[in-house]
Amino acid sequence: MKILFEHVTALTMDPAQPELKDGFVSVEDTKITCAGGRRPAGEFDRVIDCTDKIMLPGLVNAHTHVPMALLRGYGGGCDLHTWLNQYIFPAEAKLDPRCVAAGTGLGLAEMIASGTTCINDMYMHTETIAQTVLDAGLSANLSCGGVYFGAPEDFSPETCSDCQNTKRLRENWHGAGDGQILIDASIHAEYTSNAPLWQWVADYARQYDLGMHVHVSETNSEHMKCIEKYGESPAVLLDKYGVWQNGGAAAHCVYLSGQDAELLAKRGVTAVHNPVSNLKLMSGVAPLFFLRQCGMNIALGTDGVASNNSHDLFEEMKTAALTQNWTFGEDHDLLTASELLAMATVNGAKALRRDTGILAAGKIADIILLDASRPNLIPCHDLAENLVYSARGSDVCMNMARGRVIYENGTFLTLDLEKLRAEVEGYALPHIFGGND
Repeated sequence: MKILFEHVTALTMDPAQPELKDGFVSVEDTKITCAGGRRPAGEFDRVIDCTDKIMLPGLVNAHTHVPMALLRGYGGGCDLHTWLNQYIFPAEAKLDPRCVAAGTGLGLAEMIASGTTCINDMYMHTETIAQTVLDAGLSANLSCGGVYFGAPEDFSPETCSDCQNTKRLRENWHGAGDGQILIDASIHAEYTSNAPLWQWVADYARQYDLGMHVHVSETNSEHMKCIEKYGESPAVLLDKYGVWQNGGAAAHCVYLSGQDAELLAKRGVTAVHNPVSNLKLMSGVAPLFFLRQCGMNIALGTDGVASNNSHDLFEEMKTAALTQNWTFGEDHDLLTASELLAMATVNGAKALRRDTGILAAGKIADIILLDASRPNLIPCHDLAENLVYSARGSDVCMNMARGRVIYENGTFLTLDLEKLRAEVEGYALPHIFGGND
């Protein structure tokens, strides 16, 4: 299908052409074919007038646990480890594929409506997630997050369920939907596993050229306990087993040292900042100025909504800006609005090895429109400032993922929201909580 957007006002994230005013963007199949000031020649199946709209590349949520939409706000008011052990792990033990499908659909609906077109998700029942994502139309890097609490000498990849899950995922889903689904290797975290699993995951990633996704130094206690136990930080320790050889995404990075950050930058690892989740769980504030100074690419994620409680990346951009200004502002220049938009688009695409996040010819056609006539976006003295500090996910009026419009003017075109809600309320929540919570 050939689609033309006309009268486009856009921040493209393309250094060669950062902004379009009254321009044109054309799409054919899954790719952008033109972005510029002249109307491209030819006939189009659909022409979309973007008057009073703002166009952006689709947002990339670089760290998610989508099915946790079922646990939105559950166990609030706790630190990370209390929240995990007393609330989340017991609830997750009750999940089955039907629950995960319902939670994934609900979470994807929220993300689609707020402008996300690509995610990096780590969770269990991952094949169920893959099918739900494929049907919804977004792109996703998926991994199961390897966990192993057994004795190191007893480890076997043949009996470790997460090793077998990773193998099955890659064999069945890697590249599905013409690249819509990519499978990554993953370790949940240093503190939920040990050396034999790290080595196996690293070797498997190297063998099949997979990306990597790991929680790293989210809390000070996690970081310091690792140093006490092994004499090394989580980042350095995992590197000794080859975990970072293909780059990847290190979620949180709140307590990285300079040595950690420089090592991860050298390996091509992206720091995925999750400001709202980190603040809610009292984990701290990642030092983005410092990580950037050490050479790290920085992207944004929401984490799971159980600790957020939202999938809105516009909220993450604003929160990231404000917390950096408050915590580190006296010693550093402000993060610009354009830098924050890059974290939510092109930087996330780089972390996931995706050819998206930029409005330019040849790129994947992940495009969103926001309604610029909303009161909170009037007036507009600076487009980037308005998008970071004034916009909300609810301002999104169109979401195009891989050249396909999947949401428009409040209507989901690939998901049945009422059916999802009935499944969440009628099956998933009673199954987990034993009642109609």
